[in-house]
Amino acid sequence: MRNFDLYNPTQLVFGTQQLHKLATLVPKGARVLLVYGGGSIFSNGIHAQVIAALQGFHVVEFGGVEPNPRYETLMQAVEVIRKEQLNFILAVGGGSVIDGVKFISAATHFAGDAARILHERILFTDLSKVVPFGTVLTLPATGSEMNSGAVVTIQATQEKLTLGGSALFPKFSICDPTVIASLPKRQLQNGVIDSFMHVMEQYLTYPHDAYLQDRIAEGILQTLVEMGPKVIDNPSDYVLASNFMWCCTMALNGLLNKGVPVDWATHMIGHELTALYEIDHARTLAIIAPNLYRVLLETKQDKLIQYGERVWNITSGTPAERANQAIDKTTQFFQQLGAPTKLSQYTPDFAQTADFIVNRFEQRGWIALGERQNIDLAKLRQIVEMSY
Repeated sequence: MRNFDLYNPTQLVFGTQQLHKLATLVPKGARVLLVYGGGSIFSNGIHAQVIAALQGFHVVEFGGVEPNPRYETLMQAVEVIRKEQLNFILAVGGGSVIDGVKFISAATHFAGDAARILHERILFTDLSKVVPFGTVLTLPATGSEMNSGAVVTIQATQEKLTLGGSALFPKFSICDPTVIASLPKRQLQNGVIDSFMHVMEQYLTYPHDAYLQDRIAEGILQTLVEMGPKVIDNPSDYVLASNFMWCCTMALNGLLNKGVPVDWATHMIGHELTALYEIDHARTLAIIAPNLYRVLLETKQDKLIQYGERVWNITSGTPAERANQAIDKTTQFFQQLGAPTKLSQYTPDFAQTADFIVNRFEQRGWIALGERQNIDLAKLRQIVEMSY
């Protein structure tokens, strides 16, 4: 097992009827920017509950944060904080809103062009340089409610880039599984895929001696396989909803990547598909992942075999056959959840996609990806073209 540091200061408040605790979780006397996305928090009653819980606080609202939050929109929120002299942010929404708030938190006191935060992948570690924030989770998927990473899209340049650092953990996150009952089926499908792939990026590398990490990862994967389709069909079932929400949080709260090699190439490629074609983030992962595994079959085969046996009960065939069966099972699972797995099923304008992504990665210096740094530009092209 590799050396690691584990730091996660987020207070997670999990379960039903917890929103009243906002009054004690938000610092006394805070001047709050309430950030949300579309109108769903009005129709499902969350907005009214949040406002009731924040009686006595000075609250300014900022809505309209997009799925795949836009840098341009978030900078408008930064200006609101500066103008109104606000000192706390409350994100009410899913991963996109929470990611957006992390950027707002980092950009408010940042000197100079805030786009540098994304282009230079600046890490924020000084709490005095950021605006503290908490979250009310309304859409489980990304784990952003209990980690310090975020992804933001610069619309002007069609780039989807990351930021993070230990200063960007939420102070608290309220996670009520009952909120998923009102979610559209597509968002539930995406949530299952997203959390599944978060685990896979930290698990499906090569065999190592971090046995507990493997078993935790496999436990989350097995749980998602068992109850993912069920929760999509019956999100009002509290047992399903609570286990689903906890899987999403556990998949990316920083625990699984400790002491182990990690990949994340599927995410890096998938981000480009979202920036180019506005394809849902989770669905880009379903497009790319199976083809990445096939291109890297030689170096991922041993872990694919372990994954196939422990998650999908694949025990017969040659090593190569077992590995390929595991990939097939993964593809079939995504399709069962309702996600097409080919780029052509989302856009007719895919012919030059590989050229665009390869050129962009080369310009950024991203020329060796994956846990072994063995995804070069030629393999990158092959992965994308296989995904057409």
